[in-house]
Amino acid sequence: MARIIYVEDDELVGELVQQVLTEAGHLVGVINHGTLAYETIAFKKPDLVILDRGLPGMQGVDILTALRRLPGLYLTPVLMLTAKGGEASVDEAMEAGANDYLVKPFEPEELVRRVEQVLRNNLFRRA
Repeated sequence: MARIIYVEDDELVGELVQQVLTEAGHLVGVINHGTLAYETIAFKKPDLVILDRGLPGMQGVDILTALRRLPGLYLTPVLMLTAKGGEASVDEAMEAGANDYLVKPFEPEELVRRVEQVLRNNLFRRA
């Protein structure tokens, strides 16, 4: 079980992701505002952060960049889950430090697979 913070301003998508990952055995909190999410992530130190790109307050890539600068959080895995695809968007997120990038709409099984993979890869990075 991983403690996951999902930052998403679309309530329906937030509920769907929370349900899918909870059924997969994870504890998921959803936050709908970028600035509040950044502060919560810094305080709670989750096992995984899932970020949308477009958010009120801080944007997803800005949260990611800020997390990579914080001691104690710079190794926290981050999965970008966003409707914005395209090579430039993916490259920007990966260069900012994302561990993976998944475009909406997505298959629930694919989300669970990607989350598990990012978490597993992070165990090797920390060892």
